[in-house]
Amino acid sequence: MTPDALRMEQALQLSAPLARLRERMRDSNDRFEAIRSSLPAAMAAHVKPGPVDELGWSLLAANAAVAAKLRQLQPRLEEIVREKGWPVSAIRVKVESR
Repeated sequence: MTPDALRMEQALQLSAPLARLRERMRDSNDRFEAIRSSLPAAMAAHVKPGPVDELGWSLLAANAAVAAKLRQLQPRLEEIVREKGWPVSAIRVKVESR
């Protein structure tokens, strides 16, 4: 290890942009945990939390079929997120590129 190297946690704490990124990642993961139980069990493994920004939140689907089902569930998922206190204008569904 380089003597002047920072541990990842230290770098995140010392850098304002990295701290904001960490907070957005935590926010996205918390939102996902809030909706996970509303996803069909077989589908949940194929969905990942995506970015949170001022326009909304994204869910990443493993393929087009999962994305289509998420879009059907979207109104209910948005309602759950709002009920938990997060301001959401929309949940975006994106197919994860590999």
